[in-house]
Amino acid sequence: VMEKFTYTGTRTCGIKDGLRADGSFRMTGDSLAYLWDPETPADWFVKFPLKQCADLYGLPYTGVINRPDLQEILIDECKKIKPDFIQNGNPVESYENRGKGQGVDVKLADGTIVDADVLVGSDGIWSAVRAKMYGEEIKKSSNNLKKRQGCTYSGYTVFAGETVLKTADYYETGYKVYIGPQRYFVTSDVGDGRIQWYAFFALPPGSKKAPSGWGGSTRDEQADPEENLVEYIKSLHEGWTDEVMTVLDATPPESVEQRDLYDRPPELFRSWADGNVVLMGDAVHPMMPNLGQGGCQAIEDAYVLSETLAATKTTAKIEDSLQDFYNKRILRVSIVQFLSRLASDLIINAFDTPWSPHDNLGKSWKSYLTFFWKPLLQYAIFPAQFAYLYSFHPTGRMDEISEKLESRWKVEHFKTAEEAFERVEKEGQKSAGPSFFEKAAV
Repeated sequence: VMEKFTYTGTRTCGIKDGLRADGSFRMTGDSLAYLWDPETPADWFVKFPLKQCADLYGLPYTGVINRPDLQEILIDECKKIKPDFIQNGNPVESYENRGKGQGVDVKLADGTIVDADVLVGSDGIWSAVRAKMYGEEIKKSSNNLKKRQGCTYSGYTVFAGETVLKTADYYETGYKVYIGPQRYFVTSDVGDGRIQWYAFFALPPGSKKAPSGWGGSTRDEQADPEENLVEYIKSLHEGWTDEVMTVLDATPPESVEQRDLYDRPPELFRSWADGNVVLMGDAVHPMMPNLGQGGCQAIEDAYVLSETLAATKTTAKIEDSLQDFYNKRILRVSIVQFLSRLASDLIINAFDTPWSPHDNLGKSWKSYLTFFWKPLLQYAIFPAQFAYLYSFHPTGRMDEISEKLESRWKVEHFKTAEEAFERVEKEGQKSAGPSFFEKAAV
């Protein structure tokens, strides 16, 4: 998996001032010297200590991987165990437990009943397995769309897009969050010269503008086929840095997608397990994407569940093992869910353009609050937060492996990125396909 990484944690990542960044993608410090020296750049608000936290535990540096690449790796490994293990196009609809040690009957969409020892519900936020376990109706929404199958609308909708773009800081930065009034804009290098971006807005649920194709779903129709979605998003960032505008201008409008963000509170009083059935990942703990932990926590779930089941010697002990899995995971997952939601709420509701004595860009009470947050975020909250995310490392330290892979990646990353930049210069930007979130076909 790490051989397919695009490493971001070894480069500068953090929060930039969405209004004061000068538009040139320059690399500057994040000190408080701008308070008394008007010549000190205020582009960067706070930088994340990702590399330092990884080094603390001797772990691989933060990176991103293309979803199809990750799926291909996992599918190939599973095929080594059972070549015909996967069946598509016939999802699970329901189940019936047969009793302790007796397994479970799994009902599929075509009416087939499958006999299994264990059913693992990893079928996403609108999970059919969870609907059966918790007595929900799949995708049923309240009239105001703020509740949907037990999940709560976060208050935010997100637009996403992708472009190939060589910025002045492309090789020096990994993940950037531009903050400003009532919104934030995120960019991340995802390899091969590509920058993936996300624009978060505090809008009511159902404020549909762009098609959706997230999570492997079919890309549906655009609300107004004639509307240029890039221009719409730019209009919502009026007065923001040219860095945001440059990324948006380089994005093919037909590639822009949108999703209303839902999550759900931690299941502290209901187990993830019901007899011989268990939930994991987004099926039971969907979370806001701000910390990039949705997929990570699902992978942690899979690791712990595999270890737990491997130690289970008889089917009669499966029920107890699944409850043990829930007990092992609930505290850590609940903390990460809380941190992910807190990050969203703080940026939208308690952050604004930071106050500065040299201009009038940040004069609201939130601006003063944001300014006073800076040292606390820089020296306490972010180090503690990222250290906690790295604290789950059951395989131990991997210092040498990480350094070798990262060193080798730098060469390949430069080569593939430059090839992409040259191609775009000759051929222009192209949409990445029907959806860059689409799952690999098997």
